[in-house]
Amino acid sequence: MPHPRLRQPSGRFRGFTLLELLVVLVVLGLLVSIVGPRYFNQLGKSEAKAAQAQLAGIAKALDLYRIDVGRYPSTEQGLAALTAPPANETRWRGPYLQKSVPADPWGRAYVYKSPGEHGEFDLLSLGKDGSPGGAEDNADLQH
Repeated sequence: MPHPRLRQPSGRFRGFTLLELLVVLVVLGLLVSIVGPRYFNQLGKSEAKAAQAQLAGIAKALDLYRIDVGRYPSTEQGLAALTAPPANETRWRGPYLQKSVPADPWGRAYVYKSPGEHGEFDLLSLGKDGSPGGAEDNADLQH
């Protein structure tokens, strides 16, 4: 049986008043303003975590390449050497990745340099902004 407040004596149901609808919309607006920023902040963190996981996988593939060939691919050979044999490379036993090298979560290619400035190779994503440096979501991610 319907709520007695919604039923008029004539047997017809009445709708909500404009004031009741406005109160509901204000409450929903407050919830969105509180939850929305937190949701989008977590989204940025998940992209960074995905990039770190991809960097770790690519770095492992580079290590396997080094075990077979005896050195890391040169900067000129790039990460393509993980999926296709470089010219004149007889000790290549790949492919070292099942699929082609993925783009970072922001749709850009990972940066690879060998020899690197911070080790035998540098492997990094330039972050959300796509330019070197930055802070928070725009920070570079390096393996």
